[in-house]
Amino acid sequence: MGIGSGIFLIVIGAILAFAIAPDTWEVVNLNVVGYICIGAGILALILGLIYNQQRANTSHREVTEHYDDRRPPPAV
Repeated sequence: MGIGSGIFLIVIGAILAFAIAPDTWEVVNLNVVGYICIGAGILALILGLIYNQQRANTSHREVTEHYDDRRPPPAV
């Protein structure tokens, strides 16, 4: 999960928690599902930011080989 999916979960959770009346569906309490989605979205957003920060702190080293002699290697 990344930053985009975290934002998506927060938006869907906010819609479920605040925009839908609590008595529209009696099988599942959609307000609680909305709050769970908001919590999961915040967690995904934080983890995505941490992973992106760790990815940005990498260093790369270039290795080049230089040959002074252009003779073929000796036969064994």
